[in-house]
Amino acid sequence: MDANLLNRMNVQIRKAYYSFTRYKTDSTFAMLYHEKPMLVQELSAFLRVSDHLIRLDNNHYFIIFTHTNESGAYKASQNLLNYIDNHFNNTSTCIAIDNFDINNSPTIVFNRLMQILEATKKSSYTRIENENILDKNIN
Repeated sequence: MDANLLNRMNVQIRKAYYSFTRYKTDSTFAMLYHEKPMLVQELSAFLRVSDHLIRLDNNHYFIIFTHTNESGAYKASQNLLNYIDNHFNNTSTCIAIDNFDINNSPTIVFNRLMQILEATKKSSYTRIENENILDKNIN
């Protein structure tokens, strides 16, 4: 990954951790996969203005659902998938959601999201998964 993108992602994760520590506001990290390139403007039209979106490559987008716990992020992800499916007439999009843990470094957050996303692409009917899918794949 480009060092500039990695730095932007690190800064946004650290900001979310700071907001939690200082103001006790939850955030949720997510990774979106779409098989065809999308413009950030297209995707951001389906998100709240307060959410953060970073395009990592042609297919992967890092999202921070600010001021949102994991269950709220799951609902937002369902809405996002619905918008994307209808807009692109394509149902290949997947979203990985990770639990919010200020003890995880940005590198750990990224790696966990990518593991969840890969498992989601292989074996999920809902196309939105959290870390529980990793436990299912172990058994």
